[in-house]
Amino acid sequence: MDSRRIVLLGATGHTGQRVLGELLRRGAEPTLVGRDRARLRAAADRFAADLPVTEADVTSATGLSRLLEPSDVVVSTVGPFMRLGRETVTAAARAGAHYLDSTGEGTFVRRVFELDSVAARRGATLVPAFGYDYVPGNLAGALVLSRAGERARHVEIGYFITRAGHGEELLYRSTLRDAYTLSTAGTRQTLVGAAAESGFAYRPPRPGAPSRLVDERAAKRVRVFRLAGVKRSAMTVPGSEHLGLPQVFPWLESVEVGLGWLGRWTRPVQIAAAIRAPLLRSARARAAVTWMSGRLPGSRREPDGDGRSLVIAVARDKSGRPLAGTALTGPDPYEMTGSLLAWGAVRAAAPDTVLPPGAHGPVAAFGLDTLGAGAAEAGVHEADEVPGRRR
Repeated sequence: MDSRRIVLLGATGHTGQRVLGELLRRGAEPTLVGRDRARLRAAADRFAADLPVTEADVTSATGLSRLLEPSDVVVSTVGPFMRLGRETVTAAARAGAHYLDSTGEGTFVRRVFELDSVAARRGATLVPAFGYDYVPGNLAGALVLSRAGERARHVEIGYFITRAGHGEELLYRSTLRDAYTLSTAGTRQTLVGAAAESGFAYRPPRPGAPSRLVDERAAKRVRVFRLAGVKRSAMTVPGSEHLGLPQVFPWLESVEVGLGWLGRWTRPVQIAAAIRAPLLRSARARAAVTWMSGRLPGSRREPDGDGRSLVIAVARDKSGRPLAGTALTGPDPYEMTGSLLAWGAVRAAAPDTVLPPGAHGPVAAFGLDTLGAGAAEAGVHEADEVPGRRR
């Protein structure tokens, strides 16, 4: 049996170029899909690769339905996903194709999971947010929950960035400037857009009730993580961990995911987000803020090359006592995303790979051990320091 065809959407973008390079390094020959055949050819030429190219509108469900086959593995880096990605994942689910993407938009992740029954009927496996957002958090959360066992009822996960060449990585605390210089304009636009949208969390809707996904705005709370004697703050955000980890650990009562890129500015920004929330209730206001965020000075500059990723996870018992903790370090978010998506696509395309139909988090889709091995290939490793302990 031959490998499945890999279909890559977004190969001309910053993240898409990284995914394409990694796919080629792994011996894959993806089919490139997009609106501009000449730009797609140019993207392949940068790697001296002769690849099949198909011109198609990625926002057209009809066109994509004609293109996709049940044996395909679809990889999408075309965002913002709530605006540009819904037709792609819907077409993949209906076609019975496997699907991975690079989204960091919690609202879109939730939309993908709403296609679970469609995908399951057709034999498709949908795994959204298969990059820095949110594979390392799912992996770190699953590691600590596995080690803690069923005593663990709560898990907290924090995403941070550090820099190489500035002393000990685990001691480096990012600043507001780092959040700007280590990200692309597209990432900043996604972050602002996500903060303006309604979010969600996984917890009991009221005391004594079963846990479930509940509506909750982004940045509603701040969580503090301790590692190597350094305290780091993170604002709560909707992630795929809220949907993916309870699939594997059904006894969980709460899942918290936090974004800690802003360093000391986390708390002020969280307060500002609470103040502006009523002002962003209209779709027009949200769209205006998102549009402006992508046009700040320096919107065309490339991210600095010395960024590094840090993800911290702590499992707690019913009373909130820490049971297990871990910290994962890795390359900058864009390099990590390119590597993870390429690994996931090649793994999903392999003739001997069997994935569970439906919408899944990365741990449920690939298994903890297999996902850990794939993350290690992408440069993601556990740090020696154990988080959660008070010093």
